Amino acid sequence: MIDPVRHRQLEELNMVELCTRILVNARNELYLNMRCLDVALSSLGYEAAPDCPGVGTDGFVIYYRPEYLGRLYRQGRVLVNRSYLHMVLHGLFCHMDTRGVREEADWNLACDIAAESVIDGLYLRCVHRQPSLYRQDWYGRMKKHLPVLNAEGVYHILQKMQLPPKQRERLAAEFYVDVHQYWQLPGEDPQLSVTRQNQWNRNRERMQTEMETMGNQQDEDTRSLLEHVQVENRERYDYRQFLRKFAVLREEMQVDPDSFDYVFYTYGMSLYGNMPLIEPLESKEVSRIEDFVIVIDTSMSCSGELIQRFLEETYDILCESDSYFRKINIHIIQCDEQVRQDRRITSREEMEAYMADFTVSGQGGTDFRPAFEYVNILLRQGAFRRLRGLLYFTDGEGIYPVQRPVYDTAFVFVKDQYTDISVPPWAIKLILEPDQLAERKENDEY
Repeated sequence: MIDPVRHRQLEELNMVELCTRILVNARNELYLNMRCLDVALSSLGYEAAPDCPGVGTDGFVIYYRPEYLGRLYRQGRVLVNRSYLHMVLHGLFCHMDTRGVREEADWNLACDIAAESVIDGLYLRCVHRQPSLYRQDWYGRMKKHLPVLNAEGVYHILQKMQLPPKQRERLAAEFYVDVHQYWQLPGEDPQLSVTRQNQWNRNRERMQTEMETMGNQQDEDTRSLLEHVQVENRERYDYRQFLRKFAVLREEMQVDPDSFDYVFYTYGMSLYGNMPLIEPLESKEVSRIEDFVIVIDTSMSCSGELIQRFLEETYDILCESDSYFRKINIHIIQCDEQVRQDRRITSREEMEAYMADFTVSGQGGTDFRPAFEYVNILLRQGAFRRLRGLLYFTDGEGIYPVQRPVYDTAFVFVKDQYTDISVPPWAIKLILEPDQLAERKENDEY
């Protein structure tokens, strides 16, 4: 007589073995069609999890409920392939580690929409499935605002929409593929999270290199995947740290504790009673912002709301106690095809007054040259002691100067367009997403 417990155990082992073969075959089929995914596809192990509602990953292992995976396979290999690729894309796009303070439900939905939009853009037999009309309609709505549906942009749209519960549930059901319960690692080990993020960052960078190296030989079917990878691989900038690069070194009257030697001080006090041998220096070399120019592109293509948020962020940085000298000389210039306004800021109080009464002047075309010509005139007139740099906030659509100025120049682009923007080789290019400034505001509120 066969032991029922033993029989059940054998059936479970056979089911796990069968599921492993299903996942391995899915990985191999994806690899044969997309060679650039070789390392990423091999970065995940497999583990049966009877308590898992379906399939999911923590960035290291794919967890699955055997009954669910078997049923999915019976519906078609394409569904298994899509699920496998969906989880790999979560890893490649670092969806598990970049939520921050975003609302969890909308972030999970945004990540699913972003991953599915990539897969639906791959016209490969191993993953192709005709999107439903409902799904196509949502893609169309979102692509009016985002050429590439990345998670951050989709999340921003969902937050603005404030969908009713029933509509949101239907949308979540439409894009549901995997569970996200494993994204939060056990014990919330920060080092493990860093390891996971670094691993997938390397996978993504290698993947982009391989896809770009293929050049014209690259299959058109995977071009949408390259666009998403390029978006995720764009350098993430800390705007505060970037602005501090325009600081200058100068002595300022204040105690310098780093130059104070307590050994000689206490020795003098013990020897003479009330006469220390060395007093602390009364001046200290500090690196802060002194002479600076901020040019705002006020053409019709630039949003007044984004200009305001950019100025608020810049204002917060400049008003930090360790960012600028007590006496500053900052010119804030508004310019479209001509200089519309120049406001000189010499103190924190003037900066606060300017921010309180700020209005956009211009709304014409875009030409960067008048602003540079105007700053050059100010230089000849001696308006600056030591001009460290110029920061030009714009959408990038305009005429650039041909000749390099004598000061450092950075063009800051705040837009949700991901196409590359060409700037002169002598200029610094800094691209910020619209919701990056919004995220800073949200973080400050928290």
